[in-house]
Amino acid sequence: MYLHGTSTINNEGHLEIGGCDTVELKEQYGTPLYIMDEQLIRQRCREYMDAFRATGMEFQVAYASKAFCTMAMCRIVEEEGLSLDVVSEGELHTALQAGFPSARIHFHGNNKTPDELEMALDAEIGCFVVDNFIEMQMLDAIAAEKGLKPGILLRVTPGVEAHTHEFISTGQEDSKFGFDIGNGSAEEAVKLAHKLEHVELLGLHSHIGSQIFEVDGFQVAAQRVADFARQLQQEVGVTFKVINLGGGFGIRYTEEDSPLDAAEYVQAIADAVKQQFAGLEGQLPQIWIEPGRSIVGDAGTTLYTIGTSKDIPNVRKYVAVDGGMTDNPRPALYDAVYEAVLANRANDEATELVSVAGKCCESGDMLIWDIELAEPMAGDLLAVACTGAYNYSMASNYNRIRRPAVVLVRDGESDLIVERESFEDITRNDVVPARLRNSVSAQR
Repeated sequence: MYLHGTSTINNEGHLEIGGCDTVELKEQYGTPLYIMDEQLIRQRCREYMDAFRATGMEFQVAYASKAFCTMAMCRIVEEEGLSLDVVSEGELHTALQAGFPSARIHFHGNNKTPDELEMALDAEIGCFVVDNFIEMQMLDAIAAEKGLKPGILLRVTPGVEAHTHEFISTGQEDSKFGFDIGNGSAEEAVKLAHKLEHVELLGLHSHIGSQIFEVDGFQVAAQRVADFARQLQQEVGVTFKVINLGGGFGIRYTEEDSPLDAAEYVQAIADAVKQQFAGLEGQLPQIWIEPGRSIVGDAGTTLYTIGTSKDIPNVRKYVAVDGGMTDNPRPALYDAVYEAVLANRANDEATELVSVAGKCCESGDMLIWDIELAEPMAGDLLAVACTGAYNYSMASNYNRIRRPAVVLVRDGESDLIVERESFEDITRNDVVPARLRNSVSAQR
């Protein structure tokens, strides 16, 4: 397994992350366990910030909290000077509870509810990324009632299809997100926003997909957004202070993946914006981006304990762990592929081809198909790399399995940032109606 960030193999032959022995982490916190490498998270944040500072342009880097959202993560992002992108009242609540500055919060989403808009307006967040006409009218009306005038970006689809899994491509014309430039709805949206009295149109937003390994798509998107901006400036007299080109920067999950450094993505985006907006009147717009996966993805490792196995001669050997699709649904959703190592025997030679199964009552609950490991046995620890993005965020209680704990590791110290769910948590929101309680009593 490729060793990301501070990961190393210590003298005991154990995988170590952030100076913490994973065998000891298992003894202290149990498994499954999400382990987050704080030093690597901060390094990724700084790579984006430093790269933009080097361009000399005005910018905002907003961490896309949907990738991994906890109060501790919000605090790290705030300390590193990033803004924060939220897409729900739950993420907004988490950010506010963590004390994140509301002026640096951006609210996304294709179906924001009136309650969410009110909550965000009351918190005086920095920006709404408006996705459709209904939302724009609602936001204008609610802001009018409150005597506010929030800043907005209009999310537009520039017709750029990223080279990625079809379920996470969002910049093409056939998308549930945003106003389409090609069919004229984006132009109509700009004209409406320009007329409304209780929103301030700051600029445009474009997001072309996820897990992207080249800069071409961002460059084409910048060109199309600039062409659109030029058209609206001529027709309506609108100038855009902000161009947000979204996120989607890829990470290395396996050796087949070849992501660029943050600086390469940033420089290409900055150059494209400078070039495409050079002929427009007014000041060069600020560049905003929204990295999520590329900040936390390779900083996360999930630790499991191996349990049972099933060897089908001449077919396959299944090795089961104490987690699965409840803590990592991405293989089932996206055919995601991961690397792994036996954390307690990390120096042992990988000699046996196995497939790693989860414990859910689903044939599709497979974490890794066909991986070579060092003859895994019951009680061994399996560390799966690059699980920092979307694993905790998308975890579920299917089969009423408790969600794992999350620990933050750095300089030999570990801090619990999310407690493992208890059995009481599983039934906390259950309600048994009186008629059912009475019927049970009667049967007795």
